[in-house]
Amino acid sequence: MTEQEYKEMQKKALEQFRTGKSMLGKGGAFAPLLKQFLEVALEAEMEEHLSEDERGRKNKRNGKGRKTVRSDVGEVEIETPQDRHSTFEPEIVRKRERILVESLSSKILALYGKGMSLRDISEYVEDMYDVPVSATMLSQITDNIIPEITEWQNRSLEAVYPIVFMDAMHFKVRDEGKVVSKAMYTVLAINREGQKDLLGLYLSESEGATFWLSVLTELKNRGLDDILIACIDNLKGFSEAIEAIYPKCEVQSCIIHQVRYTMKYVSSRNRQEFVADLKLIYKADTKDLAELELSNLESRWGGKYPLVIKSWRNNWEKLTPYFSYSPQIRKLIYTTNIVEGYHRQIRKITKTKGSFTSNMALMKLVYLATVQIIKKWTQQQPHWGSTIQQLAIHFGEDRLKLNI
Repeated sequence: MTEQEYKEMQKKALEQFRTGKSMLGKGGAFAPLLKQFLEVALEAEMEEHLSEDERGRKNKRNGKGRKTVRSDVGEVEIETPQDRHSTFEPEIVRKRERILVESLSSKILALYGKGMSLRDISEYVEDMYDVPVSATMLSQITDNIIPEITEWQNRSLEAVYPIVFMDAMHFKVRDEGKVVSKAMYTVLAINREGQKDLLGLYLSESEGATFWLSVLTELKNRGLDDILIACIDNLKGFSEAIEAIYPKCEVQSCIIHQVRYTMKYVSSRNRQEFVADLKLIYKADTKDLAELELSNLESRWGGKYPLVIKSWRNNWEKLTPYFSYSPQIRKLIYTTNIVEGYHRQIRKITKTKGSFTSNMALMKLVYLATVQIIKKWTQQQPHWGSTIQQLAIHFGEDRLKLNI
């Protein structure tokens, strides 16, 4: 930079400082400095690339190209050195890289993960940083996380998880020109430290025990050897699928799912009384008392709602394992509330989407939303020290060994 250029930059910077204009954005006084820095760095990288061996292979400089890079301080047009063999791979501004500052890409991904549309993100970025970013470029940025999703889906798991919750949420996805409903299977665990851990998300045409079997097989292949307690909804064949892969696992069907199913068949005028009688069953102190209350329910309502009573009788052994535990463990496992709480947070973000353009579009948004959600999963479950000791005693040290 010549002395004259320096004085002009100094004058421009003073004017922009006094008027409150950005000195780094488009037209900013310091933009030429950033341009100069990048070009000098690229020249240095090229010089290093053209080593003696490289020159021995008759590789040499081959002119310059031009590209515009965008950052959170504005746009900069730079000259990029080229070599004859096109083997030069710069680090400071990589080939095909258009977003210069990683922080801007991370901001874009965070906004996308909060449910903002690509159009809204484009407008926001331009307003905040004076950086025009097209929907195509935004899509390319979000595509960059696909390898990260694949790596996360295939990461190794702990050998034992004391409690695992399994449930599904449903979305509309465009598939071969038509919109179809797809189930996203969620596996959320409580690990040995008493913290929530999302083990995986799996997409299928519909929710079914057969697909759950494939999910459980994959968990096994990723290193999950044993589950002490699995908390599930009342999907037919689900518990059998679990027992096929984890034969020692104790399966607890969700009481609240059973109650919801029950109330579908109870008339509105009877619901308040019926719910009060149901609570006497699942809030009983012991399984024997619960069975007595179920008999009382049948005596009072069996004539009017025989199919409801039959459902409770048929599912009784799947609904009652939690009576073997203390109240603090019962509260944790008798419903799938933990995984449903995660689902509610995801739905807050996806509710504005009528349908997704593809499976990957859905997976990208859910994954990015999940990244934000799990940042808050830092606290241990209440009374976990006592809970983990009780589980170790109940299942034996051969299945849950504590480092005490």
